[in-house]
Amino acid sequence: MKLTLPENSLFAILLRSRWWVSLLIALGAFGVVRLVLNEGYAFFAALPFIVITVMALWRQRGVPRGARLDAAIEALRAMTWEEFARALEQGYRRQGYTVKRVEGAADFELERAGRLSLVAAKRWKASSTGVEPLKELAAAGAAREAVECVYVLAGEMTQNALGFAKKTKINWVRGAELVKLAGDLRHR
Repeated sequence: MKLTLPENSLFAILLRSRWWVSLLIALGAFGVVRLVLNEGYAFFAALPFIVITVMALWRQRGVPRGARLDAAIEALRAMTWEEFARALEQGYRRQGYTVKRVEGAADFELERAGRLSLVAAKRWKASSTGVEPLKELAAAGAAREAVECVYVLAGEMTQNALGFAKKTKINWVRGAELVKLAGDLRHR
């Protein structure tokens, strides 16, 4: 069972932020509590933020930012479909999935622990994604009884597409998460 935090909870926001933000909050919590209580209590007050710091640092290891991220996205866009598909397959396999290419609204079936997920990625180069490919993916997911549908993109989603994805619980992979999934592009 996967634990999910509410999107706007403090810990979810800190997990999406740079790791040092959580560290600064941990140090601040320690300092404030230390003014009135001993070090043990101060450490206990800072402990949740220290845990979030470690989790954020672990998630952000090797993930490019800024100009490096832009260059990595451009390198992805320069790939052919076959190169990109191979990179995604390898990335999902590293995460423990069995990967199978399929035709139709989805490009890949992922299976792990008896759970089926569908991934659509062929339109990854589009600068803007509308709601139609997401509707097709959602319909394919319902027909296959997939537990998860994932849309992969290097560009942006329209507001309608974002709303539809949230409403139908379609996850999307883009930006730094996509670069991390596709692997280290310098060695391709």
